[in-house]
Amino acid sequence: MDRLMQTSFVALAGKAARVAFFLSIAVLGLAGCATPDYPPAPRLSNVDYNYHIGPADVVNVIVWRNPELSMSVPVRPDGMITTPLIEDLPALGRTPTELARDMEKALGKYIRDPVVTVIATSFVGPASEQVRVIGEAAKPQALAYRKDLTVLDVMIAVGGLTDFADGNAARIFRVADGGKLYMVRLRDLLKRGDITANAEMRPGDILIIPQSWF
Repeated sequence: MDRLMQTSFVALAGKAARVAFFLSIAVLGLAGCATPDYPPAPRLSNVDYNYHIGPADVVNVIVWRNPELSMSVPVRPDGMITTPLIEDLPALGRTPTELARDMEKALGKYIRDPVVTVIATSFVGPASEQVRVIGEAAKPQALAYRKDLTVLDVMIAVGGLTDFADGNAARIFRVADGGKLYMVRLRDLLKRGDITANAEMRPGDILIIPQSWF
């Protein structure tokens, strides 16, 4: 009888040790999953921004008094454009005004005092300025940056959060600040209508939306 009790005690002790072990692993796991403290994303402000042409944009080239040289052309994947008399001209990263001046220099070899106007009619922008949304968004994607773009604008574009999103643990990876991380309260903004949770986006930002553990 004593031996049976001793055996039962040893079995219970072993079981308790295993439970304690797994509980400690769970606690450590939850601690590892805890959201680090990041500063809140800066509130809205006026960002000085000029649009730069990117691959897959379409530009309308108008050469004054030369309709045969005027046309709409796509920007190739390599960032170049081709128009009559100009085979390859870099457009990637140029503003429409800068591209117009470059075209005037190139056309100056063939016509006298060319006057060129460039109008961007399709906007994708260079990859370095696109805003990317990853994680638990309904439609993760890359968006063209525009002046005064906010977190709310971005979330409307991607269709909001999934049912598994931890919205208030979302963060912005800001390339313009050397990769600094900022906290954004997406759940408060979208589910509770707390407009104070809105923040501006910057060119090149990556919005990261993690999955909820509960």
